[in-house]
Amino acid sequence: MKSAAHLLSRSVILGMVLWLGMPLSAQSQERRPKLPGARPDIDAAQFPSLQAALDAVPPEGGLVRLPAGTIEITQPLLLARGDVRIEGAGTATHIRNANTNGLPALIIQHPDGRKVQTVDRRWRIMLGNFRITGNRASGHGLEAVRINELFLQGMTVSYHGGHGILLDDCYEDPWVNDCLVTYNKGSGLHLQGCHDIVVSGNQFEENQDAVTCLDGFNLCMTGNNLDDHLRHGVVIENTYGSIVSGNMIEECAGAAIVLDRDCYGTTLAANVIAHNGQGIDLRDAYGCAVSANTFTINTTDALRIGPDSGRITVSGNNFSNSYIGDGQVKRGTNDLAAAGITLSATTDVVISGNLFASVRPQAVTAEGFPSRRVLFSNNLLTDVPQANDGLRGATVEQNLKPE
Repeated sequence: MKSAAHLLSRSVILGMVLWLGMPLSAQSQERRPKLPGARPDIDAAQFPSLQAALDAVPPEGGLVRLPAGTIEITQPLLLARGDVRIEGAGTATHIRNANTNGLPALIIQHPDGRKVQTVDRRWRIMLGNFRITGNRASGHGLEAVRINELFLQGMTVSYHGGHGILLDDCYEDPWVNDCLVTYNKGSGLHLQGCHDIVVSGNQFEENQDAVTCLDGFNLCMTGNNLDDHLRHGVVIENTYGSIVSGNMIEECAGAAIVLDRDCYGTTLAANVIAHNGQGIDLRDAYGCAVSANTFTINTTDALRIGPDSGRITVSGNNFSNSYIGDGQVKRGTNDLAAAGITLSATTDVVISGNLFASVRPQAVTAEGFPSRRVLFSNNLLTDVPQANDGLRGATVEQNLKPE
């Protein structure tokens, strides 16, 4: 006589066989949640393609679960719904763009694309925990157009021929958090016409630029690591009311941070700016503060304030090389370059409470037409060959003459 346990196991197996033999629609019905108002998840593994799974999102939105595995695509995936979350299994979920005609991997936009009116934008889209890679001839990794309240978290976006992530006119509250963005031919993150932006806790490595923010408002960029970029670290243009704070920016071939094209009301604070071609370049910026940053072994112009910039406060910064005490520099450090500040025909600048240690050629270098209304006060200079002759006493009341 067969045991009850044996009969029970046969019943379970038979039930599973019957369930697996059902059409997918019947299986979905079996999985339908019992909570009133709830909608079932969309399991992309049960569809013939990722695009079919995205097309299955109802107008009200939903959750799309991506399986582990490498899925190769040759045409862009399109998400046209709002109130959607796409959730992967971490980097084990790998979408690989094999397109070589400059097309992106994933496009998020209204079905009418760029023709959509402001009132018809898509809202509240979240992407998390999957990997997108491309190739040198592919386009952007992720392209989002006119999406409000877009949230990217735990994404890995690498090796694309364009930008890693392009957010175009994603006006309300884009948020990029805890992502790894590497080896893209364009910017790692390119923000065009965005507003109230949070970029926090990300790793950017060896893109052309790490982050570019153009024609926007209120960038809050904190706690990111930027390393080895082929041009600049952060480029901000025609953007106001922003803060770049608490970031590590190292070994960019160009400048660590650039402010250009009518930037104003921006604070650059408490960043480590190490071993870049140039430190901070204020090309066209007004009403900005540069405070409590550490500028170490930057090749030229740890801070440059250009003729189209003014009303700048520079306080509490450290300009230094790799000196570690007792007459020694850090072992293995071949580049001891340590630049100071360059003022180029600028106006209304306060330089106060900074330390200049072993900088070359001098703490403050003036070039071009005389800079006017410069206050140089309560700074400490050590192992600096000479102070600029224009810095007589604490205050330059009218102008700072170039050498």
